Amino acid sequence: MKGIISLIAMAAATGLPATSQITVNESGSFGDSIRLYSEPYRPQYHFTPEHRWIGDPCGLLRYDGRYLAYSWGAAQSDDLVHWEEINRDAIKGLPENISPFTGSVVIDKWDSADRGRNVPVAVFTSFDNNSRKQSQSIAFSHDGGATFSYYDLNPVVDIWSTEFRDPTVIRYEPTGKWVMAVAKALEKKVAFYESDNLRDWIWTSDFGPMGDNERSWECPDLFRLEVEGTGEKKWVLVVSVNWAREQYFTGEFNGKEFIPDYPYSEPRYVDSGLDYYASRVFQDYDSSDSDVITLGWVNTWDYAQQAPSQWGKGVWSIPRRLSLRESADGLRLCQTPIPALSSLRGNASKFTRRLPAGTTPLPAISEMDNQYELEVSLTPSADDVCGLNLCCGDGRKVSISYDSASRFLTVDRTNSTDAEIPKFSRIAYTRLDGRPDFRIFVDKSTIEIFADNGEKVLTLLTYAAPAQTAAELFSMRGKSKVSLTAWPLASIHQTAD
Repeated sequence: MKGIISLIAMAAATGLPATSQITVNESGSFGDSIRLYSEPYRPQYHFTPEHRWIGDPCGLLRYDGRYLAYSWGAAQSDDLVHWEEINRDAIKGLPENISPFTGSVVIDKWDSADRGRNVPVAVFTSFDNNSRKQSQSIAFSHDGGATFSYYDLNPVVDIWSTEFRDPTVIRYEPTGKWVMAVAKALEKKVAFYESDNLRDWIWTSDFGPMGDNERSWECPDLFRLEVEGTGEKKWVLVVSVNWAREQYFTGEFNGKEFIPDYPYSEPRYVDSGLDYYASRVFQDYDSSDSDVITLGWVNTWDYAQQAPSQWGKGVWSIPRRLSLRESADGLRLCQTPIPALSSLRGNASKFTRRLPAGTTPLPAISEMDNQYELEVSLTPSADDVCGLNLCCGDGRKVSISYDSASRFLTVDRTNSTDAEIPKFSRIAYTRLDGRPDFRIFVDKSTIEIFADNGEKVLTLLTYAAPAQTAAELFSMRGKSKVSLTAWPLASIHQTAD
């Protein structure tokens, strides 16, 4: 939706102040009252900008030996773990009445747009602040993607709609054409267009409504994934739905239309948690055989603007490697945290025990200050409910419980924060097919849980207070077994002295 390539435009569109609760002095530095990257709730190994809003991940690229990502501006990385901000206002020459919303960036290796070889081209939704119309525009970069110049003949795709947004553009190699997937939001459709030059676009088809089509579709992404163990590749279409979560479809794509494998199945969701939206994959211009990596926006529009954070608002997920896996009911999307995250690990703490009824404290994890990774394997006794309480303190916690009878995994954050956040008190759940084995990443105000070997993922914000760092195991009936390894994870930020 409003991933926004320009922060200033985002502020205008939403009414947010550009500094979003931050006081910056005339020199551009932060006041003494705020220690940069040590603010309450600030994640330490997830990417967040120094300050301001960060929305949908846009224009994710791997090119010329680095990763690039856009939203409020631009950031780059060599390893997808450590990030450097390179711009906070990426598009130049915008008309006063135009705000840039979510979009994508491609590398024009072929000079198809007549702007030179290897020129980065941004394709994004331009929002007319007067008419509220949404159309698709382009901008060109001649400094390697740090800044972009607005094309003076924009928009390039315009259907005179107020609900037409979030284009993803890819190069479809069999025909040598550019393909755009863009949402007709309230029609619950993805429209496909093709172009030879990125300026002139021809409509080819609409996909949808299908699956979850209750309220809206946004932020489509289109890519190919390998089916594990087969060497076969399938197309995947991801769509953000209802301003709250994502669904995906597997199928075939011929450059003009998407043909789903399971047109009549129940919706297949990317994430079963409470806060994962508007994800995109990194388009790789360096290697055609590399992993497919995605980032998502850890937030939900019900309370995104009410976040209690001081640095700004918004968090991106940890990077995840995607694949497809055959299951009893067809192909399933699988997500795995990238291996490079293990470079942040400190000394491991291990715990193996048969649990008594009640709670069992985990003091070693409590000392990790809500900044750690867990590998947990549960062996429940018959009809037991067991699990972990994380971010505990001052009578609050996040409860992660597994019911051995129903096989449901439940995450309860109804009492997780000291902040007053409307509509934040919620519970998430999913049914597991395999053993209750988990990888869990806790980072100050976020938790990401990977289960069923990545087929089930739950992502959520917690906004746990600074004093909420305790952790414990629990068992309702007792006699369940647990094996657990915990690693503290280092911060990726250079903090102030």
